[in-house]
Amino acid sequence: MLTIIGWLIVTGTVFGGFVYEGGEPIKLIIPGELIIILGAVSGILVGASPMHVIQAMAQKILFVLKGSPYTKAVFMDLVKAHYELLMVAREQGVVGIEEHVMSPKQSTIFQKYPSFLNNHEAVAFMQDALKPIIDGRLKAEQMKESLAHELDRLYARNAHIPSIMSKVADACPGIGIVAAVLGIVITMGSLNAGKAAIGEHVASALVGTFLGLLISYCYLQPLVSQIEMLNEEELAYFEVMSNIIVSYATGAPPIMAAEVGRHAIPHNHQPSSDDMEKLLKELLRKTG
Repeated sequence: MLTIIGWLIVTGTVFGGFVYEGGEPIKLIIPGELIIILGAVSGILVGASPMHVIQAMAQKILFVLKGSPYTKAVFMDLVKAHYELLMVAREQGVVGIEEHVMSPKQSTIFQKYPSFLNNHEAVAFMQDALKPIIDGRLKAEQMKESLAHELDRLYARNAHIPSIMSKVADACPGIGIVAAVLGIVITMGSLNAGKAAIGEHVASALVGTFLGLLISYCYLQPLVSQIEMLNEEELAYFEVMSNIIVSYATGAPPIMAAEVGRHAIPHNHQPSSDDMEKLLKELLRKTG
């Protein structure tokens, strides 16, 4: 949402200042220049990205425009869901959580936390982490190493999106110059049309350079920054899960495992240790 507000501020001030100085906004709308620039940007994105990256990019952009899905409430639901699960494991052993892990959509625990249950990637991460514990196939140290590797893969995968978008943003000024050069070529072919016509052609060509710079620095770069911050929040979400599960696997009680998970929550969403303890004790009282 803030990205949209930022774009509106940029658009209002740039075009408003242009109008204030006596410019006519209609003069900046040159269909040919827009086709060249936007078409080239689209072509670079398609040519530089496999389809799964393009799909992930579209999803990230949508999240940025709507607002990050990783709110404080979402992080707290994640901790509470895993705390409840580990309390069952402490009372019944790991066999007691098998049905919850194997069939999360039918789980009476996870059904209370739709923000987690509807995050299919997070659910798969939880299942991959806990199944070896239930089966007794991995030791705690092996589990820690395995989850660290998964987090590294998530970080690397997410890094592709802002990397590609940054390259496109960096290319936009050059694309604007390409549009301007093509406009100058048209101008040179119209030297007999008179000064007014030549002036219009030159102005149209300069609009290409203007649009390339504007799109790059005022629209795409802020969007890239927001996606990078969204990626950090997403990685933190999975780190919370990893910390809780690894701590439990190494022998920590559920309350301590939840506290270790709390430390991975971003500071702007992170509750205090006392608030977390009160919340989990209240949750334990309600669940019985």
